[in-house]
Amino acid sequence: MSAHLPDPDRPVPVPERAFSLPRDLRYLNCAYMGPLPRVTEAAGIRGIRRKRDPSRMGPDDFFLESQAVKEAFAGLLGVSAPGRVAILPSVSYGIAITARNAGLQPGQKVLLTRDQFPGNVYAWLRVAREVGARVEFVDPPASGPRGEGWNRRILEALDRDTRVVSLGHVHWTDGTLFGLEEIGARAREVGALLVVDGTQSVGALPLDIEAIRPDAIVVAGYKWLLGPYSLALGYFGEAFDEGVPLEEGWIVREGSQDFGGLVHYREEYLPQAGRYDVGERSNFILLPMALASLRLLLEWTPRRIQDHCEGVTSEFISWAREWGLRVDDSRWRAHHLFGVRWGSEGDGYRPSPDPQRLRQALKRRNVVVSQRGDSLRISPHLYNDRQDLAFLREALEAAVSAGP
Repeated sequence: MSAHLPDPDRPVPVPERAFSLPRDLRYLNCAYMGPLPRVTEAAGIRGIRRKRDPSRMGPDDFFLESQAVKEAFAGLLGVSAPGRVAILPSVSYGIAITARNAGLQPGQKVLLTRDQFPGNVYAWLRVAREVGARVEFVDPPASGPRGEGWNRRILEALDRDTRVVSLGHVHWTDGTLFGLEEIGARAREVGALLVVDGTQSVGALPLDIEAIRPDAIVVAGYKWLLGPYSLALGYFGEAFDEGVPLEEGWIVREGSQDFGGLVHYREEYLPQAGRYDVGERSNFILLPMALASLRLLLEWTPRRIQDHCEGVTSEFISWAREWGLRVDDSRWRAHHLFGVRWGSEGDGYRPSPDPQRLRQALKRRNVVVSQRGDSLRISPHLYNDRQDLAFLREALEAAVSAGP
C-alpha cells in the first residue's frame, strides 16, 4: 500500500504515517472496521495511563472531555448546537431511544429499507408489535437502475400512515445513496420522523443537515469515524427534546457537576440530547480516542475523503462495467463504499466465480474486502491508492480464470 496517489494532481490529504497498516496490505474494508490512526492509538494509551493515579482526576474530567467530543461531532455534522449530541454505546442503543420516543400509534407504520442493518431494525419491530403498528420494508427494484428505483419506491411508500422512516444515508451492503433531502421533505409533508443511521457515511460523505433536517442521526464510532469500538454518537432534534431516556443516570441531571450535592436528587434532565447520554459516558479511554479521530476528520473533511475515494476508484469501476460486473451509476452510490455484483446465466453480466476461489485470489494479493448480501463491498479511505484497486482487479480476474 503506497502513501500517495500516482496522479500528482490528486495528492493524498493525509500524512504518510497517519495509520499503522502494513504497507503491503490492500485494505479496502473501512465499512467493516476503520483502522485507528496513530494519534488515536496514542490518545487511548494516555487515557489508560491517566487512571494509574486517580488522585489527579477531578470532577472536570467527567465533563470537559465529553463536551469536547460533542462539540467536535457537532462540527462534523455542521450544526452549532453540541447540546443536541448524545454519547452512546452503540447504534442500536440510539435507535432504541428514537423507537421509545417516536410516538408510534396503532395502525401507523415504520418504513425501513430491505436488508437494512439489524441494529436499525429490531427496536422498530418490538415497538411496532407492542403498540399495534407495523414495519414495512421497501425493496430495491428487480431490474433497471437500482439506486434511482429504490429512492422512488421509498418516496411512494411515504404516506399519511407513516410515522417514521428510518434508514442509512447509504445502504451498508452496496453503498446505494438515498436522497435524504427529498426523503426528509416528503417525511415532513406527511408528518413522519426521519431517523438516519449514519454509521456508513458520517465522516466520509458530506451531509447537509440543514437541507435534510433529520430528527435523529446515530453513528457508530468504529467505522468511518475511525474511533474505538463500544462508542457511538447521536444527534437528536426537537422532536426528542422531551423524551424518556433508556437509563436514569446521575450525570444526565441538572447540577450533576456538583459532586458534593449529588445527595440532593434532581428530577430535571439536562436539556436537549443530554438526557440520552449513556451511563459512565465519561470513559477516560474511549473518549480521548474518539476526540482525536474526530479532530482528524475535521481537518481532512468528508469532502476531501469522498473526492479522494472517487479518484482512486474511477478506473476500477470503468473496468468493472466493461468486464461485465454490475455497478450502479455514480449519482446513486457513494464513492467511499460501493458494491459490485455478478450476473447470472443469460443476463449479459459476468457470472459469479467459485467463492472459495475468489477468497484465495484475494488472500494471495493481500486484498481485503467484504461480501455483504449479493454484493462484493469495496470501501476505500485516504490510505488507499489506485494500485490497491489494481490488485483487486487482478484478484477478480484470477478468480474466473484458470491461472493462480
